[in-house]
Amino acid sequence: MHHRLIGCFKVLAFLVALSPILHAEESRTLRVLCYNIHYGQGTDGVYDIPRLANVIQETKPDLVALQEIDVGVGRSARIHEARELGKLTGMAVRFGPTQHYDGGLYGNGVLSRLPIEDVHIQPLPYSNSNAKRTTYPRGAIAVTVRLENGKRLQFISTHFQHNVEEDRVAEAKAIVKHFAGADQLPSILAGDMNATPESEPIAILTEHWRHTSDSGFEPTAPSGKPSSRIDYIFYQQTTGLKLKESRVIDEPIASDHRPVLAVFEY
Repeated sequence: MHHRLIGCFKVLAFLVALSPILHAEESRTLRVLCYNIHYGQGTDGVYDIPRLANVIQETKPDLVALQEIDVGVGRSARIHEARELGKLTGMAVRFGPTQHYDGGLYGNGVLSRLPIEDVHIQPLPYSNSNAKRTTYPRGAIAVTVRLENGKRLQFISTHFQHNVEEDRVAEAKAIVKHFAGADQLPSILAGDMNATPESEPIAILTEHWRHTSDSGFEPTAPSGKPSSRIDYIFYQQTTGLKLKESRVIDEPIASDHRPVLAVFEY
């Protein structure tokens, strides 16, 4: 009996010692980036997709929400910017056009290191242009990805209207309608909302998602000397993600927005 007890204690001690190792193996990290790339043009006036790809790669993201992508547009030399960013970063890419522009298409996109199982492109409400103001069609692109633990996650990239508050409110409500329902997968929402933290569109979104800037909102635009926070990453509690870090990347030249990074553990 004495020997059996000693053996049991040894096994128990071994399991206790092994527990942190098993926990470390089970814990995984998800790195998410949100970046309005200003159709490839930096604040120096230069169109430089490789420069943007380097900025993205330096953050080692698993998922990237992109806004203001040109595909075959005259101003950016007809380059398929989404495809080029995918090639240069080694990530899968999906493009969600929102309008025809200058002979090509313009819109939002997603880069992913995780397997993409589905893609959904959703138009959002917007006001038509008139003599007093120019507006643009708005939309969102959502991909369903599978995490390393086998669970599925919806990742959404969007861009709200820049100059009409009522449009931003309507777009926030539409995002909730299409992506926050009980029949929807747990999700991460990221984008250029063109809205400050205390505004109504952000209040609407935070009824269904948590923002990743609980400790304060660093400004993201304009990139040279940022004064306003308009770029965000939100996540739902049902994702099972725990926020570990969130920060604005100090990059003043590659775009007129600074990228936002959130790091989760799951």
